[in-house]
Amino acid sequence: ILSTCGGRKVCFCWLYPLLLSCLHQDWNRTWYTANPDLTQCFQNTVLVWLPCLYLWMCAPLYLLYLRGHDRGYICMSHLNKAKTAVGLLLWIICWADVFYSFWERSHGSRVPAPVYLVSPTLLGLTMLLATMLIQYERMKGVQSSGVMLIYWLLALLCATVTFRSKILQAQDQVISTPLAVYVWRYTTFYIYYALLLVALFLSCLTDQPPLFSQAVKDSNPCPELGASFLSRITFWWITNMMMTGYKHPLEEKDLWSLNPEDRSHRVVPQLVCRWNAECQKQVPHSEDKDGRAVEESEILIVKNPQKTKEPSLLWALCLTFGPYFLISCLYKIIQDILMFVGPEILRLLIRFVNNSSAPSWQGYFYTALLFICTCVQSLILQKYFHVCFVSGMRLRTAIIGAVYRKALVISSAARRTSTVGEIVNLMSVDAQRFMDLITYINMIWSAPLQVVLALYFLWQNLGPSVLAGVAVMVLMVPVNAVIAMKTKTYQVAQMKSKDNRIKLMNEMLNGIKVLKLYAWELAFKDKVSEIRESELRVLKKAAYLGAMSTFTWVCAPFLVALSTFTVYVLIDEHNVLDAQKAFVSLALFNILRFPLNMLPMVISSMVQASVSLKRLRVFLSHEELQEDSVEHKAVAGCESLVFFLLLCLLCPPSSTPRIVQSPVLCSLVAVVGHVGSGKSSLLSALLGEMDKLEGTVTVKGWVAYVPQQAWIQNSTLKENIMFGQERRDSWYQCVVDACALRPDLEILPAGDETEIGEKGVNLSGGQKQRVSLARAVYCDRAVYLLDDPLSAVDAHVGKHIFDQVIGPQGLLKDKTRVLVTHGLSYLPQADLILVMVEGQITEMGSYQQLMATEGAFSEFQRTYSAVDHTDNNGETHTYTELYTATVSVYHGCLLEISPGVSTVSKLSQMGKEDKVPSKKAKNPEVGKLTEADKASTGQVKLSVFWAYLKAIGVLLSFISLLLFLAHHLVSLFSNYWLSLWTDDPVVNGTQPNRLMRLGVYGGLGLTQVFGYSLSMSIGGILASRYLHESMLYDVLRSPMSFFERTPSGNLVNRFAKEMDTIDSVIPSIIKMFMGSMFNVMGACVIILIATPLVAIIIPFLGLIYFFVQRFYVASSRQLKRLESVSRSPIYTHFNETLLGTSVIRAFGEQERFIRESDQRVDHNQKAYYPSIVANRWLAVRLEFVGNFIVSFAALFAVIARESLSPGIMGLAISYALQLTASLTWLVRMSSDVETNIVAVERVKEYSDTEKEAEWKQESSSLPPGWPTKGCIDIRGFSLRYRHDLDPAIHNINININGGEKVGIVGRTGAGKSSLTLGLFRIIEAAEGHIFIDGVDIAQLGLHDLRSRITIIPQDPVLFSGSLRMNLDPFDSYSDEEIWRALEYSHLKSFVSSLPNKLSHECSEGGENLSVGQRQLLCLARALLRKTQILVLDEATAAVDMETDNLIQSTIRSQFEDCTVLTIAHRLNTIMDYTRVLVLDKGETAEFDSPSSLIAQRGAFYKMARDAGLV
Repeated sequence: ILSTCGGRKVCFCWLYPLLLSCLHQDWNRTWYTANPDLTQCFQNTVLVWLPCLYLWMCAPLYLLYLRGHDRGYICMSHLNKAKTAVGLLLWIICWADVFYSFWERSHGSRVPAPVYLVSPTLLGLTMLLATMLIQYERMKGVQSSGVMLIYWLLALLCATVTFRSKILQAQDQVISTPLAVYVWRYTTFYIYYALLLVALFLSCLTDQPPLFSQAVKDSNPCPELGASFLSRITFWWITNMMMTGYKHPLEEKDLWSLNPEDRSHRVVPQLVCRWNAECQKQVPHSEDKDGRAVEESEILIVKNPQKTKEPSLLWALCLTFGPYFLISCLYKIIQDILMFVGPEILRLLIRFVNNSSAPSWQGYFYTALLFICTCVQSLILQKYFHVCFVSGMRLRTAIIGAVYRKALVISSAARRTSTVGEIVNLMSVDAQRFMDLITYINMIWSAPLQVVLALYFLWQNLGPSVLAGVAVMVLMVPVNAVIAMKTKTYQVAQMKSKDNRIKLMNEMLNGIKVLKLYAWELAFKDKVSEIRESELRVLKKAAYLGAMSTFTWVCAPFLVALSTFTVYVLIDEHNVLDAQKAFVSLALFNILRFPLNMLPMVISSMVQASVSLKRLRVFLSHEELQEDSVEHKAVAGCESLVFFLLLCLLCPPSSTPRIVQSPVLCSLVAVVGHVGSGKSSLLSALLGEMDKLEGTVTVKGWVAYVPQQAWIQNSTLKENIMFGQERRDSWYQCVVDACALRPDLEILPAGDETEIGEKGVNLSGGQKQRVSLARAVYCDRAVYLLDDPLSAVDAHVGKHIFDQVIGPQGLLKDKTRVLVTHGLSYLPQADLILVMVEGQITEMGSYQQLMATEGAFSEFQRTYSAVDHTDNNGETHTYTELYTATVSVYHGCLLEISPGVSTVSKLSQMGKEDKVPSKKAKNPEVGKLTEADKASTGQVKLSVFWAYLKAIGVLLSFISLLLFLAHHLVSLFSNYWLSLWTDDPVVNGTQPNRLMRLGVYGGLGLTQVFGYSLSMSIGGILASRYLHESMLYDVLRSPMSFFERTPSGNLVNRFAKEMDTIDSVIPSIIKMFMGSMFNVMGACVIILIATPLVAIIIPFLGLIYFFVQRFYVASSRQLKRLESVSRSPIYTHFNETLLGTSVIRAFGEQERFIRESDQRVDHNQKAYYPSIVANRWLAVRLEFVGNFIVSFAALFAVIARESLSPGIMGLAISYALQLTASLTWLVRMSSDVETNIVAVERVKEYSDTEKEAEWKQESSSLPPGWPTKGCIDIRGFSLRYRHDLDPAIHNINININGGEKVGIVGRTGAGKSSLTLGLFRIIEAAEGHIFIDGVDIAQLGLHDLRSRITIIPQDPVLFSGSLRMNLDPFDSYSDEEIWRALEYSHLKSFVSSLPNKLSHECSEGGENLSVGQRQLLCLARALLRKTQILVLDEATAAVDMETDNLIQSTIRSQFEDCTVLTIAHRLNTIMDYTRVLVLDKGETAEFDSPSSLIAQRGAFYKMARDAGLV
């Protein structure tokens, strides 16, 4: 057979025997020799065919892949020409060899073997295929090919063996038979080898980008797409960013754009499409065979035997992300197999050390093999992790996008089942859970595979004794399963508590002004703390479980090893535990440790994700708004029309509105009725926001909507008005004037470029409503639905807006306007009036018709309408007066702000002499209000670590450290003892001291303490309790200005994400950091004991390691901060969207908001993606450092094998094999500690911000019932919003006697609300004092003051919880008192009709009550407290005339002997007051009884005239 390779036989039955001959080659020549070489036959066949086989197997799959992933066309470049030329030259060389063989056959004296024809032919065809692939890659836009690089590398490696062999042969033949050298074949082979080198070098380079590629268009593209294959597998392409980050802290401008396939607009639609398909599958068809809709009664009779299956979100996720994720499975299989190469090489090395006759090259060969295998394993593992993390990132993007899109279409009934906090948690916490799980999900199949492989190798090593170890493992499974199940239960409980806590925090932050005005901070702080305590109780139980699982994590592998060794030694005394058996087994047990411990973790992680999956599925399956509830028809010209026909709606009040047929064309329709009669519900029905039960609604043309409570975005005033529409300057100016916003623009710091805070905090109620109206007018739609837009503005402004915008001569005169109003003076100008009572339209017709019918409307109108004395002249002057008056006020730099608001919107003094401010350009920077989360830079300060240590407790921290040290020392010594045991001499086939050795080994192992885990977890819980309490206290103690500057998203992010990090992430990371640090130190000590020569290398590698670590942490830490900072805006925007869904839908702006949300998510992922790549960059480099240490340990062991005992060498190399993982883990953990401790830094941040005065004074000498009389004495009182601004109120001197009723009036910006802010010390006085009953309020604790005076604020704020809690959070009143308060506030009948009475649950923000009902509840609060001083801040703006009258009569009767201060828009409510204070430019203009002021014909007289009262 051997002669077939070099002999003369020419038949084709030679292939099979040939291969056999190559495999059963002469081992004496290749292995048992000092100078090894492979046979000629093997070189000419296997080494030639192997690369060819690889390429032909890959080619079909690769071609399919390229066909489906076209990146564009690359023009022919020099590099491509060179690659093609080399490929063709190689092809020519191969064919030259073939032709030479033919020539040799015909001319030569001896016939060459068939292999000389077959191999070059196959090689030639392969080179042709390679050249074609190079061209096809160019046409498909591949800049660097991994497939080709591996092919050239493989071909070169195989050729290198032949290259060496040919040189050796040539040397031998030159000496023995000089003429036998085949010159032709030698020459062609050397040319072939040189060309292979060139081809390999060229394939390492990267080509130019394809034409029209994203990278060409992008200003800062991600270099990954254009990176070479080598750069991609070693993650070299991110080095530039790391360099930048090392030189100076990374900033946003340094971040690259996201790769196109990771962006939201690519990822989200895929998931949404698959999920919709899933939902479509599961929808039960409620139509019969003829297509007729089945009646409800029929559905009830016919029982559906088939239960509808719920749509599977999991399946939708798998279809969307599965294909890409499957690549990671391939990497994982290869990595799992390579993992077992280490122990096998260790076995061979120990055998080599024991066998002194083995040639020394074998030792070096094993060392090189070990190094190559560990390096390949490292690269594949990191590539695997990269695929996993990218999948996780895409998954998170998709979930956030799907939740956002769903939130925009969810029905109002379904919306009430999920609070804002819960929906935000779906985005933040649940999406994160999936992201974390996807990294380890492959362990579900990989762990069992690793266990099976490990057991197979162990069986080879120790025989049946392994079964003892297997038994221990099987016993551990139920323990871990129980722990996982319990963890799930705790998980669910913790998530529930967390949802409740975030929901409550969200509401508190939204209603913080009310909390401060009512002095309710402590009650709500206790409520939050109570929820937090239940959360911590669950965390503590989870910590005990965690300690148990850590114990099994540490003990399981040891118990497995101990039981196996015990059985092995005891079943037969001739079973000797030598170094090879012990340390190869230990290395395998160490491999076993990972899957055994990961499995329960992955299972519990899957359990957590299943909880999240269910929550997401439930949310995504919620009922959506009926798309067909309103028919929209195209509009031509003015043909705008609203048309209802027998419409029956299900609305929040239990009554169902019934609306008769009513076409409305280009007219003004007024809708009037009492509080809760269904006016707003009617508009909601027209918007399609309600469930339609029967009938039809048709709206022709596009709709604009102004809600009752203005929804303002956190952006500039201009952006709020333009609302995404194209810019039309003249129209914009026209709208601003019509909506009476011009004077406001004059005084805002940056005009219309001024940033408006969240929910419009730096605008007064009237300004918000005008901006909301301006937005609708600017959008220029056919139909306008206006839900009481005039309630929040002063009478004269309201009149101006009606005339200029809504009325018959206004901007909207050619549009259809449906106006819900309580302003009776506007009704005569309406074309049609609808009167609503309990959800039904009781009367309908023009003003004249309704007055003539003598129905309820005409009676109501006569009772409440004031006599209109206004002459035509007066009307024409209204706005001119308003403009000049307001402008002159603004010279005093005032802007009216609702209570509790201080701010930027106040301007420094303008020149007094100008009458009208010049329209000078304003600097947009001045108008900035909210402070975006800033990423801190540089190293985390030691003070942050110290703060965390103190939060744990210094003693507990020290004890934990000692327990850690003890545990690792015992573990180290037990393994050293094992090495001594394996070196025991064998006497008569047995080891005499084996029982003693076994006993000590077992004893050492079992004393490994696990207290360190428990002490760390308990410490973590103590720390998170302390940090949460102090942050909550710090936030509640902050002044109102802090809440205006700080977006609530930032605060919610602190309480949700950062607290979650402190609760669960930091303790486990510190635990792992300590563990890996001691592991590394232990391994280094053992290696140094075994091979002291390594001491030369370790410091050098240590330096590299340290440098790489510092280099990495600089960038990683900053990327983490940037990611954290860019996360808040996602939730802030989402929060904002949830509050304004009805407005967004009404304007049809969903697409724009979806784009904005996607853009924010992408912006966040832009910082996240480099951070995961930086992790891989680090891991590759550190694993290479570790691989060097392993290789050097092996190399020095081979060099010193004469003086080294096998036991110590086995111990050293088995520790070295673990070292790579420990090193990588150590750096990962050290940087994770540093990046996650940032959470503590961010939580502590609020302890340094300015605080309000103390809530309670220590030595308070207040009389028990203070204030008893209610006398208010204001002396020289001035107040400024910021120290760099002029006073908003200046030198007020008034004295109000006990029991007086005082009205406070003034045009917008006169300082009415500022005065009440001063009274409640929401803003502290700049000068002067306020005395109440002779006590200076500046000397009191804030709660002492605020709890003893009462306010009914402008915006009625309710919190989710029972009605009783909303009225009396401290539980200080009896039920009788509460019912009495409800009776006086005219809510008794309403509350009695509710099923749960006082326990009726209010939804978030009190959304299941009308605005009027909420206002009456605020009145009930005031009646309960019944303090001597009552402040009403435009409290009746949102209620109808009749309710207003009820409120006023209640206040007159119930607060008869109290001092009442009323800020009034409706002057008729204060005409019977004792005195009226008129403010102008922040100073007292007039202060006297209403009759005297009218007689004086001053400012008050003009206001009364505008309101039609004189």
